[in-house]
Amino acid sequence: MSVEILDGSTVRSFVEDEPAFNSSVDGRFAALDADHNGLLSYAEMAGELMSLRVLEKHFGVDEATTEPEELAGLYHGLFARFDRDGSGEVDRDEFRAEMKEVMLAVANGLGFLPVQMVVEEGSFLKVAVDREMGQLAKAD
Repeated sequence: MSVEILDGSTVRSFVEDEPAFNSSVDGRFAALDADHNGLLSYAEMAGELMSLRVLEKHFGVDEATTEPEELAGLYHGLFARFDRDGSGEVDRDEFRAEMKEVMLAVANGLGFLPVQMVVEEGSFLKVAVDREMGQLAKAD
């Protein structure tokens, strides 16, 4: 993990750089595709979906217990967002399209003011920051 400064334009610029974005997304897709069949099952994506921490409980509020069935439904719903054609598996194009939407939503949420944020090594946000830093270094 590292602490980085970024804003919405950092993320948006990364998404708009189609070769860089697709390369990063395709790398994540390949890493998740355990059976190398070019499709992601729910089982292959489950760990990735759970890493999103959509129910983070460390914000200084009383912890609410989430029933396992509710949690399973939440993660299956997230998977369904990726599985746009409802086939039960996610192909590379579906994965790219949903990741683009997710990253643009992150960019919109960040807005135009720079924020300091802890990002995981290898995450899409870290790749976006590194890409921007590389571009700034080239400009000098």
